[in-house]
Amino acid sequence: MSRSTILSIEDIGKNFAGFHALSGVNLQVGENSVHALIGPNGAGKSTLLNVVSGHLAPSAGRVMFQGRSICGRPPHETARRGVARSFQITSIFAGFSVFENVQMALLAQHGLCTRMFRPAAPMLRDEALALLQLVRLDGQAERIAGELAAGDRKRLEFAIAMAGRPKVMLLDEPTAGMSPDERAIVIHLIRSINRERGVAVLFTEHDIEMVFAIADRITVLHQGSCIADGAPAAVRADRRVQEVYLGEDDDEDAALH
Repeated sequence: MSRSTILSIEDIGKNFAGFHALSGVNLQVGENSVHALIGPNGAGKSTLLNVVSGHLAPSAGRVMFQGRSICGRPPHETARRGVARSFQITSIFAGFSVFENVQMALLAQHGLCTRMFRPAAPMLRDEALALLQLVRLDGQAERIAGELAAGDRKRLEFAIAMAGRPKVMLLDEPTAGMSPDERAIVIHLIRSINRERGVAVLFTEHDIEMVFAIADRITVLHQGSCIADGAPAAVRADRRVQEVYLGEDDDEDAALH
């Protein structure tokens, strides 16, 4: 089933003092799709997500979201337009409760931050609890966020991102440093956000087994350039992709065969 394109990355280049971190990268993310971005360390994956989210300006090319350019937009404006960003290191208010973290994100989305301790806050209680239920943290709503395990912190970050009602989520190594059980929970969460909320997901990941399990489409970067892009089966069979991963982690290489 074909999908309309919601995010288009067109001939993106990014240079750092003469170093070409990205060169002519093209990829299209379909509506309601799960799109993986893989490649060896230093391939340019995180750099590309930073360009898309507005944390870095491209040296060349453009990024189109729902048919409009978002290049050069600051990150908060890109997020407000519907492109949410999650990092390898979670960004939460560690001293606040799990519930308060999501509530503050909702208040910001509704322009009510200055009224946090006025009647505006209770109005968003049900919405905050619904987001915590989505990420299976409703049972830990009153817990201090800084006490959460790595997997739970990531789930909280997802709930915060979902408060902005994004159309696209950019996830950088969403299962990095997690136990197998934590990874399984996050994988289920990504599927839920995609299927139940209709949010397209573009994510980077070193867990190749996970990539082939949940991605509708895969783009492979190597030394800043795209060397493969297509359905998982086609990417798995691509000889150059196999060559790039040869000599990488044994588990990654085995997953390609």
